[in-house]
Amino acid sequence: MDLKDLAKDFKNEPSYMFKRKLNELVRTNHRFTNLGTNNRKLVIDLIGKHSDKIRKGWGISADTIQRESYKLYQNRIKLGLTDEDLKDVKEIMGMFKK
Repeated sequence: MDLKDLAKDFKNEPSYMFKRKLNELVRTNHRFTNLGTNNRKLVIDLIGKHSDKIRKGWGISADTIQRESYKLYQNRIKLGLTDEDLKDVKEIMGMFKK
């Protein structure tokens, strides 16, 4: 399973199942192995924050992704995010873009 499959299945699943699958995917996918535990939680929280829009089929808008990315960039030192982490988080959010 990849992120596109996960985003497509989200409409049909309870939110706790989606959260579990997202956590497993972020933890096991070789593209996101550099994300630490705190960064994984950050990704799951960001997607969860916009889950209602995703469930309704609206997805996450490009403006929202840009705004969230900017907030993360501003707080990258406090959150312990590297440039690679920021790129991965933005890529994950982009998978839910409408």
